[in-house]
Amino acid sequence: MTEQHVEWSEPDAVAAPATAPVTPADAADAARLVAFGLQPKLQPARDQEYAELLRRYREDPAFARLADAVAAGLGLVVLEVSPRAGMAVTAAEDSVFAVRMGDYARRTSADSADRFLHGLAHLAVAAMAFPRPEDLADDGYIGRVSVNGVDAFVRQACRRLEERAEEQGENTDPATEAPGLEAAWRIWARRSSTGATKDARRLSGSTTGIIGKAVAFLTDSGFLQRTGDDSGGTYRTTARYQLQVRDMAGSAAMAELLELGVVPVTDGTPTLLPAEHTDDLELVADAGLPFHS
Repeated sequence: MTEQHVEWSEPDAVAAPATAPVTPADAADAARLVAFGLQPKLQPARDQEYAELLRRYREDPAFARLADAVAAGLGLVVLEVSPRAGMAVTAAEDSVFAVRMGDYARRTSADSADRFLHGLAHLAVAAMAFPRPEDLADDGYIGRVSVNGVDAFVRQACRRLEERAEEQGENTDPATEAPGLEAAWRIWARRSSTGATKDARRLSGSTTGIIGKAVAFLTDSGFLQRTGDDSGGTYRTTARYQLQVRDMAGSAAMAELLELGVVPVTDGTPTLLPAEHTDDLELVADAGLPFHS
């Protein structure tokens, strides 16, 4: 009887060691790393604490899970954790950090009808920055855009849509309030490019003014870096913006914009080829990177 008792007791004697408990200091470090991730302009190479927490995330699975849980609790989605991008996060739709197109447009203009134009500006910047799937897939790719280049691109797209509507015998003058990709771009075509004020500044409600607001927002958010003043302002993309656009590339509005046939460019100038498919396109209300509807 005694021998049998010893045999049944042996598994208990070799039980796996318990996982080290999470300490308040661990939780504080994980939250600190997420806080660094919410400072998009901060580069890990220039902050020793940030770099050390990134190293710990990559080398300590338990700490990585803890940091991911902290981010999830704040309604954040972790896109990548690496030396090049830091802890790159984006806000989920229900996050307190989410920026909504309606709120953004109201802050930039008293005219609620401009909401489509602000969304279209963000979509156009993203499409010109990464016009091909391989551009999004290549971590070393740097996109370059200019304010005037984005405006010219949208106007070329507008002319393409006008030609398509005429070929198909569609109404070429829809109501301004009508939703849809073509309606939004025709509103853009009717708007002045600059609408300069008495002191030659571009009006905020002009199309280049709207694009200027979009690229300023993206620059403040760490998605773009300003590189010069030519063509209304020139910009280059960051690793964070590539991750953001990569995450949103499956959106209907982005896919529809690219379907028109954007030719890859590197100097910020627009080029547009006729699309192979001319199925009806529709712009989702409030659509615009990196916003939620």
